[in-house]
Amino acid sequence: MKVALIPFQKNLVIRMDNIRFVLIVVFAMLVFMLTQAWEQDYGPKAEIAAITAPDSVNVKEDLPSASTSNTSEPIATAAQNSPTVSIAKKSTAKIITVKTDVIDLEIDTQGGTIRKLDLLNYPVERDNSVVNKLRNIIGLAVAEKNYAPVRLFNTTAEKMFAAQSGLIAGSDQMSAPNHYTLLSSDQDSYTLPIGQDSLTVPLKWADNKGLTVSKIFTFKRGSYEITLTQDINNTSGKTWSGRQYSQLLRVPDTENKGNMLTGGMRAYDGGVIYTEKDKYQKISFDDMTDKNLDVATRGGWAAMIQHYFASAWIPPADQENHFYTKLLQDGRYVIGSYSPVISIENGATVQLVSHLFAGPKIQPVMEKIATGLELTVDYSVLTFIGKPIYWLLNQIHNLAGNWGVAIIGVTLCIKLLFFPLSQASFKSMAKMRKIQPRLKELQERFKDDRQRFNTEMMAMYKKEKVNPLGGCLPVLVQIPVFMCLYWVLSETVEFRQAPFMLWIQDLSVEDPFYLLPLVMGITMKIQQSLNPAPIDPIQAKVMKMFPVVFTVFFLFFPAGLVLYWVVNNTLSIIQQWYITKTIAEAP
Repeated sequence: MKVALIPFQKNLVIRMDNIRFVLIVVFAMLVFMLTQAWEQDYGPKAEIAAITAPDSVNVKEDLPSASTSNTSEPIATAAQNSPTVSIAKKSTAKIITVKTDVIDLEIDTQGGTIRKLDLLNYPVERDNSVVNKLRNIIGLAVAEKNYAPVRLFNTTAEKMFAAQSGLIAGSDQMSAPNHYTLLSSDQDSYTLPIGQDSLTVPLKWADNKGLTVSKIFTFKRGSYEITLTQDINNTSGKTWSGRQYSQLLRVPDTENKGNMLTGGMRAYDGGVIYTEKDKYQKISFDDMTDKNLDVATRGGWAAMIQHYFASAWIPPADQENHFYTKLLQDGRYVIGSYSPVISIENGATVQLVSHLFAGPKIQPVMEKIATGLELTVDYSVLTFIGKPIYWLLNQIHNLAGNWGVAIIGVTLCIKLLFFPLSQASFKSMAKMRKIQPRLKELQERFKDDRQRFNTEMMAMYKKEKVNPLGGCLPVLVQIPVFMCLYWVLSETVEFRQAPFMLWIQDLSVEDPFYLLPLVMGITMKIQQSLNPAPIDPIQAKVMKMFPVVFTVFFLFFPAGLVLYWVVNNTLSIIQQWYITKTIAEAP
């Protein structure tokens, strides 16, 4: 029996001797992958070839058409209800400008399409005077900045993005205004007055058969939610029936490409729907290319999301809505929904309401607008850990008013949560450090008998009550937390351009002077000196290189993530130093 256990003991010792090294190598690979993902978002971008629209584009293809399997009454096709026009042809429509305290947008009277929308409180780049002054003092060049607001909806060919809406009548009915129908407006410009909480922008349409439609956009102070009301008045002498629809038309962002190293681990850019049955679902541009979406659900919403920002049409929650996608000409994509058939008797008026959210992905705000809308803040497969971390960050920020302080507070909370685990781990490592000279003596004594050395080493571990795997536990615990913090910092818009103190004026990008990564490398080196060195001399040499390697990786990481690591290392050093000193002084 004793002989049979010798190979097992030998293999176990080898695994124990190498597992910490393997874990750190894996962690280094994860850091490298995260660095690549971060560089993909914030590194230099390749030039983009502009998409040229043809002279004549059939605009009818982007209108929704109902699936016969889901409807009790037919819906008109594009050819039956839309005018035959071309995008390239000159239109008599005019552009209405609307400005509130948080958004600046343009509405095209051709269909009432929102064709341009700027987020006034979110500049493309932050005016960082502190960093610029420091760069001037040390003689570094100050890069030019783009202080223009982020443009969510856009009219340029390579970034085309618009919010469209309208009505489609039944196939045997009179026409209804869709997003190509010319509407009228009393004003060309609207501004939310100081002291006023809401602003309405009305558009009107009427045919010569007795159908009139008022399309009213309502904006609220401090809100990124736009309410669309369509008042339909029927005096045609017969019952009118049809549907309302709302959709987002967009071309993919050619700057937002993944790579093989990241494995897709980066901010998602594409379509999303939320349904009663399947909840949150990503509908990528590739999915839209392969197959048109055709889903009916009660409530729900359809959106196009990107890094930090989202745009979503939210139809009424108390009705069955039909969600669809389409691939159009020239790489344009549509995602949207249409309502059930609505019948309006002669002499009656019906009001149809839908909501458009177009703004930053602030979770507490989105939770109040629609069920599941906050899930557009995508923390990947680690959402179940990421959401509690975000909640804790938010609570501490509400008290401290500084996201850097919030990161420090979360680091303290995480250390307290895992204190018993790290305490046991550091005790095990301290005992390992204490018996290190005796292990080296054994290694010298049995250098020609590896099997005997393994047996004696296991006996020593058992006698001294040392767990050789104990030192791996902190690394195992920190990997998912580190990954979650990466996603929280990269996806949470509140960290975008959020200042901390001194030269750290944006926690979402790398340290402009790379001082925090250097401090992180120093703390890692100090912490490594408190750990027992591997018995294998090759592993020992490789381990000494890790502080340098990690410092290089962390140069390109967001300052908030490096701040977490510096604080975590510092707390670990204090804890480990005290435990090591206590055990070293013990008999």
